[in-house]
Amino acid sequence: MTALTRYQLELLLRSQRWLPPFLGYAALVAILVQQGSPLLDGLGLGAALLVPVTAWYVRCTLTADPPQARAVLVAARGAARVQLASLLAALLAGTVLAVLGTGAIWWLSGPTTGVPNPKPPVPVAPVLLAGLLGALACVLTGLAIGALCHRPVLLRPGWGLLGVLGLSVPVLVASGSPANAAVRALVTGSRVARVEQPVVALLGALVLAGAVAAGSAWLAGRRTE
Repeated sequence: MTALTRYQLELLLRSQRWLPPFLGYAALVAILVQQGSPLLDGLGLGAALLVPVTAWYVRCTLTADPPQARAVLVAARGAARVQLASLLAALLAGTVLAVLGTGAIWWLSGPTTGVPNPKPPVPVAPVLLAGLLGALACVLTGLAIGALCHRPVLLRPGWGLLGVLGLSVPVLVASGSPANAAVRALVTGSRVARVEQPVVALLGALVLAGAVAAGSAWLAGRRTE
């Protein structure tokens, strides 16, 4: 799995398919996060943007191989492992972006923590930890969306793109979604002067992403038999 994942990451980097999602995320963060704005609000916004961006990375890794090269990989290592390696590469790309985005939002927001007039003062470290955990929850949710909307679940690329766009918004607004819970914890913390760590949302997203990844790997193996 390590060699397959490294191959997928190298393919993602060398093909420069990582660049459009990265630039889109960076541009939206730079436009929407204002200097001096509450840090928790900015972290919530950055986490929400990671849902479609990570699904986009899944699309990049699952479609990066030419059909002939992917057929060779499947024959050598098995379709399930190739599928999991592609998803893991997308997860790593989304995680790196989550870390970079958290740092960038902190820098853009300035010294404010997003908690108005806290007593005692809230250190910035718990706020950044909450933002990073929320971002990871959204990355995992985006991974699940991407896996559901591309091969082997959906075989037509056009339908996959529509599925990503159609699922990202409901996932962010539905009350039972891990991404919604993570973003809501960050934004609500900015309003009520309390930093809440979205651990439960992260665990829910981890279970969701793991189940979807395992199911897509199983289906990949079935469809190549």
